[in-house]
Amino acid sequence: MRRPRIDDPDLTIQDLLDAWPQATRIFLRHKMLCIGCMITPFHTVIDACAEHGVDEDTFRAELAEAVAVTSR
Repeated sequence: MRRPRIDDPDLTIQDLLDAWPQATRIFLRHKMLCIGCMITPFHTVIDACAEHGVDEDTFRAELAEAVAVTSR
């Protein structure tokens, strides 16, 4: 099975964290309550950013950086 794309707008938080557990620190840095939430199998980054009032572009850039750094 192929690894999902980090920039896929339909990627759920659960799938994102399963593929890139190092992304957890980005959620925690923004004080997002997604880690351990029962909604993570259904919410996307779009949903989570809207729910927590976090700028999606900034958040996605931080996610991409975290994934790139640990993938080297």
